[in-house]
Amino acid sequence: MTENFKPETQEQVLELVNWAAADGHAFNVSGTGTKKTYGRSLDAVNGLSLSAFSGIALYEPEELVMAMGAGTPMAEIHAALQEKNQHLAFEPMDLGPLLGEGSDGGIIGGGTIGGVLACNLSGPRRIKLGAARDHLLGFNAISGRGEIFKSGGRVVKNVTGFDLSKLMTGSMGTLAVLTTVTLKVLPAPERTRTVLIMGDDASKAVQAMTAALQSPHEVSAAAHIPSALTARSEVG
Repeated sequence: MTENFKPETQEQVLELVNWAAADGHAFNVSGTGTKKTYGRSLDAVNGLSLSAFSGIALYEPEELVMAMGAGTPMAEIHAALQEKNQHLAFEPMDLGPLLGEGSDGGIIGGGTIGGVLACNLSGPRRIKLGAARDHLLGFNAISGRGEIFKSGGRVVKNVTGFDLSKLMTGSMGTLAVLTTVTLKVLPAPERTRTVLIMGDDASKAVQAMTAALQSPHEVSAAAHIPSALTARSEVG
C-alpha cells in the first residue's frame, strides 16, 4: 500500500528514513510535486512530503542572507525579497509551461525552494551569476543512512573544506533529505531590458548570444528556446 508521509519535525523525518532503510525501499521526496516530471522516474513505494517545512526562518537584507525550510513556496520567498528590492540571482525558473503543466500561480520559479535546489534549476542569468548551487551557503539534512548532519553556514567564508552544498544541489533528493537551507541573495537590478530574436535555429542563436556577450553592453542573461517549446509555452 502506497502512503504519502508528511513529517513536521526533523526527528520525524529521521524516524521515517530509518524505517525505510530498514525495509530496503526508497522515498519519493517532494514539496508540492511541481517537479515530479523532471528527471528520470523513481522506483519508490512511498512519498515523503516536506510541505510542513515551510517558512522563512531568517532574513537579513543587509547581510544578503536568507534561511528557510526546504518546503517554503517560491512565491513566499520572491515576495519577501521584492519588499527589499533583492532577488535570487540564479533566477529559478518555472518549468510548468514548458512541460505542459501550467505555471504555479503565475509565479516565476514555482514550487518550493527544496525542489529548485534538488534540480539545480537556474535561469538565463546563470551564465553571469552562477547556478543555484553557487548560491546555497548551507543546509541541514538527513542522510540515507539515518544521520542528521549540516554543512556550510550563513556567510560564504564559512563554507570551507569539501563543499557539500554543491554536491547536494542537483542530486534530485537521492543523497539526503534537505530540511532547512541558507541562501545568498543579491540586490535586484534597478532596470532591465529584454531583447527577443524570433526565428533563429540553435546554431544561429548561439552565434547571436556569443556576439552579445562579447559586446561592450552588460548582458546579464542569455537563453535559446527551441520553437517546439516556444509554441507550448505560448511565448511569442
